[in-house]
Amino acid sequence: MDRQISEKRAYIMYIVSLLIVGTIGIVRRAIPLSSGLLAFVRGLLGALSLLLFVKLRGRRVGRGTDRKKRLLLVLTGVALSFNWMLLFEAYTYTTVASATLCYYFQPTLVLLLSPLLFKEKLTGKKLLSAAFAILGMILVSGVTEQRALPAGHLRGIACGLGAACLYAAVVILNKKIVGVDAYEKTIVELLAAALTMLPYLLLTGELRAVRLDGSLLGLLLLIGIVYTGLVYALYFGSMDALKAQTIAILSYLDPVVALLTSALVLHESLSGRGVLGAVLILGAALFCEWQPRRETTQAGQR
Repeated sequence: MDRQISEKRAYIMYIVSLLIVGTIGIVRRAIPLSSGLLAFVRGLLGALSLLLFVKLRGRRVGRGTDRKKRLLLVLTGVALSFNWMLLFEAYTYTTVASATLCYYFQPTLVLLLSPLLFKEKLTGKKLLSAAFAILGMILVSGVTEQRALPAGHLRGIACGLGAACLYAAVVILNKKIVGVDAYEKTIVELLAAALTMLPYLLLTGELRAVRLDGSLLGLLLLIGIVYTGLVYALYFGSMDALKAQTIAILSYLDPVVALLTSALVLHESLSGRGVLGAVLILGAALFCEWQPRRETTQAGQR
């Protein structure tokens, strides 16, 4: 009975985290700040709120992680910061739906690199999955459409694909960091992400130029505390009670929510070819991640 309650609670926590993160593109549209500044705020507030959560639960952090692991954590944080910046730029220049679908090209990138990095065999089924994802990406990009593309659309697509490449690097690096508590790993990476953006913001004067009002402050706290700290707390808190395949299947609530809310709230839509591309990308991504032995830590969180 306790196990059943634990599983039900884990399902709810995981689903809530996906429902929240699926709307981040809409919130980004409402924040009139640069993507670099937003990435800095997200990393800093996310790390601090997650650290507070861990402390309130009585857990310890910083328990003697060796130098090599600390270096990998910092490198992962650097990749994460630029991943966020490019994703926020994608939301700015193209539709939330298109940016999200570009981002979900990441599992296909990891699959294609797996023979080199993880010595995994690239089977015919996996190659076919990658081919479908690439075809889907071409359809979503709009280059096959006869109509003129909106200004900045291709730039947004390029930023979304860049974000996918960097998140693939985050996933790959995290697979090499073993024996470190998931919360501690994430706190260090979030802090590293914030610190990566700091020199650029100081040089450009963007930090000094910010004029906070109640509305903007609320949105920044929302991005940092709710969309980062709370989401990761719910996400990691649900992992132990859920099966890997369950996590993989449910993770696709995130892009579905993003596509639905962008249509309902922002009145964005995909063309017929774009819808077909979405099906191909998400289907290929689900196939890539739906592996019983594949690690789930930090998968799918934007």
